[in-house]
Amino acid sequence: MNKRNLTTGALGVAALAALTVPFAARGADHIDSPAAVAEPTADITDLYAWMDAGAQKVNLVLDLYPFAGAGAKFSNAVQYVFHVGSSQGYGMPQTETAIQCQFYAVDRIECWAGAEYVGGDASAPAGIASASGKLRVFAGPRDDPFFFELGGFNETVKAVVGAAGQLQFDAQGCPAVSTELSATLVKQLQTGKGGVPATDSFKGANVLALVVQVEKSLVSPGGPVLGVWASTHRAP
Repeated sequence: MNKRNLTTGALGVAALAALTVPFAARGADHIDSPAAVAEPTADITDLYAWMDAGAQKVNLVLDLYPFAGAGAKFSNAVQYVFHVGSSQGYGMPQTETAIQCQFYAVDRIECWAGAEYVGGDASAPAGIASASGKLRVFAGPRDDPFFFELGGFNETVKAVVGAAGQLQFDAQGCPAVSTELSATLVKQLQTGKGGVPATDSFKGANVLALVVQVEKSLVSPGGPVLGVWASTHRAP
């Protein structure tokens, strides 16, 4: 199979922190642009990345389609891309390796990591692996792992908006927040509306999860420090 070209217009984007040793990081994006919202299979909710215990494999998870229903399916009109930048150290120039995935039929996916290729039905829990085993892919519905207290967050926003007119800003544009307001905001972010215990507003909600495990050597030509972001595109 030939590697597909990336289209230039991104429908959704999610960024993530750098990875060096066995470590987990995540990025969330539950409110997106109109283009992504109009195509829920391209609407990124979360991006997760971590190394295995031996620091030889990189695990990547791209969650899409917020509140996916029972019949939700990935689209063959969307291309899903993990961008893995590798460098010799933090802040140094990166070499990017793109892991590209696209569905060519219902429940049939193909992915590339450089010259490494895997294709087929990746909906079984173990997914599918490339001939060498260096690239493994799963694609299917999963419980949304993102925990979010929507009522408490909205109350926090109200408190910030109410205090906005009284804030003083320094030369760098950072606001000076009183100890009292800071304590109020922190407490509200940890509880629900009215101070009740926080609950998960996404409990019982599903997403479509694209899970990739790749040997680190395939995505680290520039060095051992990795940075990850992801994007969705209209398929070429």
